[in-house]
Amino acid sequence: MRIALGLSYDGSNFNGWQTQPDGMSVQDELQRALTEFTKQPSTIWCAGRTDAGVHATAQVIHLDTTVNRAAQNWVRGLNSLLPKSIAVQWAINVPDTFNARFSAISRQYTYVLIEHSVRPAHLNNLIAWSHQRLDVLSMHHAAQTLVGTHDFSAFRSAQCQAASPIRAVHTISVERKGALILMQICANAFLHHMVRNIMGSLMQIGKGKWTSEKLATVLNSRDRKQNARTFEPNGLYLTAVSYPPEFNLPTENNALPWWQLADETDSCYATHAH
Repeated sequence: MRIALGLSYDGSNFNGWQTQPDGMSVQDELQRALTEFTKQPSTIWCAGRTDAGVHATAQVIHLDTTVNRAAQNWVRGLNSLLPKSIAVQWAINVPDTFNARFSAISRQYTYVLIEHSVRPAHLNNLIAWSHQRLDVLSMHHAAQTLVGTHDFSAFRSAQCQAASPIRAVHTISVERKGALILMQICANAFLHHMVRNIMGSLMQIGKGKWTSEKLATVLNSRDRKQNARTFEPNGLYLTAVSYPPEFNLPTENNALPWWQLADETDSCYATHAH
């Protein structure tokens, strides 16, 4: 049968999602745990191959197996075998027509950034940083230039292996949330380094070095050399993957992003307090 798993991970100490010769990838760790749990080799497919240093709160993978276990056993069993930086959030049986990558309708990434005169120490791998004040409103307005179906050649890396540079960006926003700045982008799919290159260009706008017209010129140029430098992977998270409703995948993400924790009310504790 085919099993889909929801996954969260801290990508700080991994060489990205995809399996590596040194075995230091998220995929390598998960495949080791799956082999031990199922007592058989497993091949897995993911929704989005994140870069080295990039994190996920809502990665989705699937595998085929002859092992029949309850969903909660998959979650608890695998989590007992995985390092603390990787956690399975849910498990569900899916039809053979489901594919974690090709069945996905959209992916959403979130950049989390802090402005401060001194770089952060405790969250240094989990958050991006700017030492100067950014014009967030200008960043948000300029970003709307990228919404729609475009040739994103100016925002792809030289190593990108995608057959086509055409992608459809559904939404993009830049906003302040307390001490943080969040850049959120949702598209049908992304090119290699596309989100990091978009963030690099938006940082130029936030610093007052570029205008929205400049961003439009870069997009229309289809020339990577015209764009800004690729932004750091720190603070970048895969935060949502959407699928057609017939697959009945969980719509709620158990891995609540750390930057939202203060916004949540714990009704259990509130009830007990009375």
